Amino acid sequence: MTDIALKSPFLREAQARGMIFQCTDYEALDALMQEGPITAYIGFDPTADSLHVGNAMSIMMLRLLQKHGHHPIALIGGGTAKIGDPSFRDEARSLMSNETITHNLAGLRASLGQFLDFDDGQCRLVNNADWLDKLSYISLLQDVGVQFSVSRMLSFESVKQRLEREQGLTFLEFNYSILQAFDFRELYRRHGAILQMGGSDQWGNIVSGIDLARRTDGARLFGLTTPLVTTSSGAKMGKSANGAVWVRKERRPVFDYWQFWRNTEDADIGRFLKMFTDLPVEECERLGALEGAEINEAKKILATEATAICHGRAAAEEAAATARTVFEQGSTQAALPEVTLPASLFAEGVPAFKLFAEASLAASGGEARRLIRGGGARLNDVVIKDENQIITSADLTDGTLKLSSGKKKHILIRVE
Repeated sequence: MTDIALKSPFLREAQARGMIFQCTDYEALDALMQEGPITAYIGFDPTADSLHVGNAMSIMMLRLLQKHGHHPIALIGGGTAKIGDPSFRDEARSLMSNETITHNLAGLRASLGQFLDFDDGQCRLVNNADWLDKLSYISLLQDVGVQFSVSRMLSFESVKQRLEREQGLTFLEFNYSILQAFDFRELYRRHGAILQMGGSDQWGNIVSGIDLARRTDGARLFGLTTPLVTTSSGAKMGKSANGAVWVRKERRPVFDYWQFWRNTEDADIGRFLKMFTDLPVEECERLGALEGAEINEAKKILATEATAICHGRAAAEEAAATARTVFEQGSTQAALPEVTLPASLFAEGVPAFKLFAEASLAASGGEARRLIRGGGARLNDVVIKDENQIITSADLTDGTLKLSSGKKKHILIRVE
């Protein structure tokens, strides 16, 4: 992070929010952004059919660009997905079929549309398959391959770490950096993009694109990375006990998304408010400085504001109201995520551990047993002490019952 006094509104606010890690030339980029709008992009490969909270920093950078009148491009990697980014991974990604990539691309478009306004005429959604799928390998080698030094590529930290591991790095993956560099030059040629942004693990790939455009087009391009976001306890941002925190409600209910943010550690409140909400920086700092019982109110504000950006204000307020009903009033009839199970399951009774697995509150019966043994399972707000406790129709109230996995997830079971 730079100590330079940046002047362009976008860079100044990104700096104040702690969203800048590294930049190729702060002063030159700052000067260009003061002259007028620039075009910048971030790439997202379709490794799943939804983005997750781990992508939130990148998305917020594009939102901030749009807020300050610049022209953001969200690049979806329909082409690069066929290789898979090897950066700082322990092993190669499994190759996806064309059908899976197509399915995941639709999910990415939906995810990005939750955060960005593609109807304002300034923000674009672009797929790199539009040009990568048409490339001739020989032409690529002649045009681009000749510009890359293998020794320099091997010096990138992300490559060195992979080569030191048992699996090594395949030639297929080694080409990823070349294709990402090609993307940057192509977006410069097609749309005038002069800035690529991304996570700190993308620095080597970004610099490769800058070098390529300079060598072949005489262009001056820029790179900017965001910091790796971890919680105060060292956990990687975007993960929960139940896996990735997806942004699409089809993958994670709105209430659970709100609850993820509500469970933020006290020490992270101010930082996450600045990074993941649109609240003014001064207000984020004020809320982050609260102590005692007041910090819980700040957590609710973080949860509601972050959820409003992702799912809309109405859905966020509904999730907040549900939480008040569940936790402050003890109601079991709030608008919780629902799972419908057959009445036959309860006719003779079902063991508690099996019910938690059936309701997807645990990935398996073994995980459900461990959850219950650890005191993290509740039935209608009462702790379950015996993993083999039999739950029958007598436990239902108006055909429903509530299961809770600690304070992380709550489901209303409806029996039909």
